[in-house]
Amino acid sequence: MMYRFFFKRLIDLVISFFALLIMSPIFIVVTIVLAITTHGSPFFIQPRPGKNGRIFKIVKYRTMNNIRNSEGLLLNDAERITRFGGFIRKTSLDELPQLINVLKGDMSLVGPRPLLVEYLPVYNEYQKRRHEVRPGITGWAQVNGRNEISWDQKFSYDIFYIDNYNFKLDIKIVVLTFLNVAKSKGINQSGQVTMERFTNSK
Repeated sequence: MMYRFFFKRLIDLVISFFALLIMSPIFIVVTIVLAITTHGSPFFIQPRPGKNGRIFKIVKYRTMNNIRNSEGLLLNDAERITRFGGFIRKTSLDELPQLINVLKGDMSLVGPRPLLVEYLPVYNEYQKRRHEVRPGITGWAQVNGRNEISWDQKFSYDIFYIDNYNFKLDIKIVVLTFLNVAKSKGINQSGQVTMERFTNSK
């Protein structure tokens, strides 16, 4: 219980602070390259629901440009993702700015991934439970398939984590995350760049 109420947050603070410090040269290089390749801000900032549904602004690296078709509509994700953006998505470097969210207390290193605000009214009571803890940079659903699994599986993994998380499980998730990144496992759903949208509850 001490881990849940004290040590988890302390570990988040210590690791995210030193990770940002140690990886600052990589941050600088990636930021400069993305600013050039995306022809704009290298950061993607979007409101997301956190613990207890509180809205915060998540920070990620932008992996897509804003190219539009002749009718002024954005092209699909697969057409807009840049070559360098594809690389940092494959290596999960696009998630690194979320260490800032962890420092601020919006997120944890490990927890259910924060989804879109527009999904909030669609969740059933079971699915809403994913907001009982801080969302994470990585989570139990991510190491068990990430974007390759169905929404039902994703919610099931999220709720399992909430009911069972402890120091040992968090360490296991972090280790599996690094192994999955090394194998580029589960990044894209078949035939898509991103996970299909969640549209209804059961």
